[in-house]
Amino acid sequence: MTKFVFVTGGVVSSLGKGIAAASLAAILESRGLKVTMLKLDPYINVDPGTMSPMQHGEVFVTDDGAETDLDLGHYERFISTRMKKVNNFTTGQIYESVIRKERRGEYLGKTVQVIPHITNEIQDYIRRGAEGYDVALCEIGGTVGDIESLPFLEAARQLSLRAGRKNTAFVHLTLVPYIASAGELKTKPTQHSVQKLREIGILPNALLCRADRAIPEDERAKISLFSNIEEDAVISVWDVDTIYKVPQMLHDQGLDKIICDALDLNPAPADLSVWSKLIYTLEHPKSEVTIGMVGKYVELTESYKSLTEALRHAGIHNESKVNIEYIDSEEIETTGCDGLAKYDAILVPGGFGKRGVEGKIMAAQFARESKVPYLGICLGMQVALIEYARHKAGLTSANSTEFDLETAQPVVALIDQWQGADGKVEKRDENSDLGGTMRLGAQTCEIKPGTLAAEIYGAVVTERHRHRYEANNHYLPRVEAAGLVVAARTPTEDLCEIMELPRTGDNAHPWYMGVQYHPEFKSTPRDGHPLFTSFIKAALAHKEANATAE
Repeated sequence: MTKFVFVTGGVVSSLGKGIAAASLAAILESRGLKVTMLKLDPYINVDPGTMSPMQHGEVFVTDDGAETDLDLGHYERFISTRMKKVNNFTTGQIYESVIRKERRGEYLGKTVQVIPHITNEIQDYIRRGAEGYDVALCEIGGTVGDIESLPFLEAARQLSLRAGRKNTAFVHLTLVPYIASAGELKTKPTQHSVQKLREIGILPNALLCRADRAIPEDERAKISLFSNIEEDAVISVWDVDTIYKVPQMLHDQGLDKIICDALDLNPAPADLSVWSKLIYTLEHPKSEVTIGMVGKYVELTESYKSLTEALRHAGIHNESKVNIEYIDSEEIETTGCDGLAKYDAILVPGGFGKRGVEGKIMAAQFARESKVPYLGICLGMQVALIEYARHKAGLTSANSTEFDLETAQPVVALIDQWQGADGKVEKRDENSDLGGTMRLGAQTCEIKPGTLAAEIYGAVVTERHRHRYEANNHYLPRVEAAGLVVAARTPTEDLCEIMELPRTGDNAHPWYMGVQYHPEFKSTPRDGHPLFTSFIKAALAHKEANATAE
């Protein structure tokens, strides 16, 4: 029988509840338990796919094509279990499911209510996502006291009652703020947060206290007394320079033992050596590179969370420190590309909409002409294609119909149908709903031999997608004739997956690649990712070549 650990948050959001939950999961996995994780999001959106990154950060994509909360990216980076659609659900999905059942008459004429129908549906979703695992960690979004999260907390309380005392545990993460003017940490917000949780009927087995510093023993004792939680279960979680130190921090304070005791588990001792090795490499780099990331969400770096982590993972596997500087593509449109010359490599990430796109095209042109390593992801590949078509293939009006519906030379366009990760053929046009109408999830295709992509991946590539527009096959032969190499195509729709510049001949470039998919979603600190590892290696070579030339 699966055992459940519910992770809740209090006082304020953005405390790192997902990191804490993933870190606990990593420790339990290191003890030989089969672990999965679920994120329960209280917002009414069906999924975060239609939200601006400014609202909710990055949208993470699973192999089976689910658009999910960014915390699922943390889960995959910390544990070996791959996330699926069942690992993330929202209030919108729950109500949608209940209403469909009501319309079909499945409730036999009963009055449909939050309790028991909504809470029962939440429990069904939790059990479905947890099936087949020893332990399922369920992170409940929002903060205790929010109206939106109350049905989820009530469902968790009911599930703990039904599953039994030794089959459920609760971990509560809260803020202990430091008041500079008073020169002390304040425990009152934590006391009130736990009190609110107890009013619902939930008593945490452990309390994670977030602060900018370690919490002294006397403050932990005070929190223990007023929260009715054993002092050993009041865990101090202070700010660290890398999230990968959190598993060891929690283990050193015995959190995994507290949870294992609560769940009546006696697994093998924790082996966190892999995390120790990662941290050592992070803290003892042999070299350093600086990557210029040209995007339009640069004011909120959470928009590129998986991408920045993937670059850091590649740094670990190159024994190098990777610095990332964010450049607003709209500024490039105004000031030009001179500021890009200082970077060891340039990356243009994915994105949606017309704003700032010409700056991204300019960045791609600068990287191509200056022989600076370039990686374009999703839209980053498309702008590189547009740039090459304009300046090398004679298609001077080249553009995407996403930015100019009336463009005379649509080298990037909206295809009317595609085959999803589940094999289902989807159709779409300009009037389609925004949610769920993209090419989503993992797709496998063969790679052209002799290419840079083949050196990186081998014969085949399987990566996750999240995009609506594609390279237009009508114009690709003309662009290829001008020197651009299409290194991989999808097997069914014959769509461009990877494009690159050759490394010899008239259009030679040491490392220039665009990919239609999002490789960052599959990068982990343990294994890295071959594409990013190669990209950082190229940045190191470019830096060394420049140093030699000087």
